[in-house]
Amino acid sequence: HGAGELEELGTEALPRRTPAPAWLPTAKGEEGDFCLRSSDCAAGLCCARHFWSKICKPVLREGQVCTRHRRKGTHGLEIFQRCQCAEGLTCRSQREHGPADTSRLHTCQRH
Repeated sequence: HGAGELEELGTEALPRRTPAPAWLPTAKGEEGDFCLRSSDCAAGLCCARHFWSKICKPVLREGQVCTRHRRKGTHGLEIFQRCQCAEGLTCRSQREHGPADTSRLHTCQRH
């Protein structure tokens, strides 16, 4: 095989990213990698929707904005899902000085 043959093939000669067979040990997905479920992602990441696919995103830390779902099933309607709060944190209304219902912003807070 000569170098000219490889040039003719172009990008088709490059390996495509395909899911590995279940029996093959694979590395966990890093931030931004495509995934099907959170177990596909490395520690500290979850699998969440980003447009019409799902990617590994960071689990939320204390003080970060989180999404609290009032009704069951509304999580599936988001096109930019956030991960859940990290262990030991809860998604609650942000405590602000002033009228209680002025802020609908929720943040990850210690229990």
